[in-house]
Amino acid sequence: MYIKSLQLLNYRNYKSLAINLGTNVNVFMGDNAQGKTNILEAIYYCGFAKSHKTNRDKELIEWNSNIAFIRVDIHKSNLDKKIDVKILKDGKKAITVNSIKINKIGELIGTFNVVMFSPEDLRIVKESPSIRRKFMDMELSQLNSRYYSNLVQYNKVLNERNIVLKNKNIDEYILDIYDMQLAEYGEYIIKSRINYLEKLNRISKNIHKDITLGREEINFKYVSTIKDFNNIKESLIKLLELNRKKDIEKKVTSIGPHRDDFNIFLNGIDAKSFGSQGQQRTAVLTIKFASLRIIKEITGEYPVLLLDDVLSELDFNRKRYVLTSIKNLQTIITCTGIEDLTNYLDDQSKIFRVIDGVIQG
Repeated sequence: MYIKSLQLLNYRNYKSLAINLGTNVNVFMGDNAQGKTNILEAIYYCGFAKSHKTNRDKELIEWNSNIAFIRVDIHKSNLDKKIDVKILKDGKKAITVNSIKINKIGELIGTFNVVMFSPEDLRIVKESPSIRRKFMDMELSQLNSRYYSNLVQYNKVLNERNIVLKNKNIDEYILDIYDMQLAEYGEYIIKSRINYLEKLNRISKNIHKDITLGREEINFKYVSTIKDFNNIKESLIKLLELNRKKDIEKKVTSIGPHRDDFNIFLNGIDAKSFGSQGQQRTAVLTIKFASLRIIKEITGEYPVLLLDDVLSELDFNRKRYVLTSIKNLQTIITCTGIEDLTNYLDDQSKIFRVIDGVIQG
């Protein structure tokens, strides 16, 4: 899978842009605040119908315009795809794939697979469980439409249950119904996450050893309010019932996959609490490259890899691993200079210079 071309109209600081991309390495070089990351953001948006930087779509529209437009033409082994996105000031968006309107976001996710690696991804290791849950949910959603559907339904029921918990007069029969629904959707979510982490463990092992020259071993472990993974649905129902009094007092649902997490261990030590920043960055690098291989294993094609100004943050061994591992997939890199890249670029590589929303190259 690779992007053949990208078009933007009134997107961020791009009034108009039309470029063809190479099938291997594409470098967008320029000073800070020139619009390099906006290119990656637009590509990412076509995969997930959302920005990786903001939840406010209207921020993506050029300041004196009322609509922004993105088009990517994608080559896939089974059928090429053309994704068109229109973003309106009122927060609405219209998306088509090969001129067919997308009515639900779930119909888009998985059409175009993409993995992004940016300095902010260090948060996967360092920050709250919600960041790690989001990572799992995004990866699984683009690999499995059923997972996305279950996640949407689970969150809908969860929100409705929380509304009931805030009422003065609570009908516990309604809570019984919600508990059954949460358990049904939650079972699939938890099973899928555990299965994904098993793949991540298997594939990450050699990647992490290669990056660290054999000095470290990485391991991931799912952390859940559910202890019996052989009877997830029954355990969820039981725990929701046991925690009902507490939930009514707190007016929020206290257990379920929306509270789960996963731990990252380096040589058996918790990376979040005890890992150095270098070790944490290596763990994220491992996670991202393992994600690439999981997508390839499941779909038969590598996704597009987006590297947003990460090379300057990496030491020699990490940089070496990245640049020697991107030969068989389309990679789009942003950077301020290409000094670190020159030994890894070839005649198939394309270099674009970005100056205040204008691209040369």
